[in-house]
Amino acid sequence: MILPVYLYGQPVLRKEAQTVPADYPELKQLVANMYETMYHADGIGLAAPQVGLSLQLLVIDASVMGDDFPECKDFKRTMINPVFLERSEEEVSMEEGCLSLPGVHEKVSRSVKIRIKYQDEDFQEHEEVIDGFAARVVQHECEHLAGHVFIDNISGIRRQLNKGKLNSIIKGTARCSYKAKAVGK
Repeated sequence: MILPVYLYGQPVLRKEAQTVPADYPELKQLVANMYETMYHADGIGLAAPQVGLSLQLLVIDASVMGDDFPECKDFKRTMINPVFLERSEEEVSMEEGCLSLPGVHEKVSRSVKIRIKYQDEDFQEHEEVIDGFAARVVQHECEHLAGHVFIDNISGIRRQLNKGKLNSIIKGTARCSYKAKAVGK
């Protein structure tokens, strides 16, 4: 089932997400719905707060980026209760976008390499070193679990330059090609 993507201004996007318990009801169906929603919106990552649930859960399928970023080839993950163990001091700045901020794209600096621990949809533990663009995607999605969005990482001047777009998203007048839920709707 395709879920609505919660847009910038929705309070759930600013809340710290809660730990997902092993007995969370219908977890596998939620994960399947999140993948379906992400694919329908042409996204490569989606966090539970973006579908209105304050849970430490995210899905990523960056395979489509594999031609440009070999580390993304076959990079499909469901991450539950992720925890960063290390982040490289070396960072790289690249343009990002977000399904919750349609039409907004800005350069964001992120660690080139990360080490992360998480559980999959069967609650099997994983610890993984991820680098390059795949690491960027994981960091972007994990920010949602902490109640942040990528524009929190840009300068005040850049935020001011995007104020019209952000206000449009909040008012529900921003255009997007997928099912979305703006503030007050």
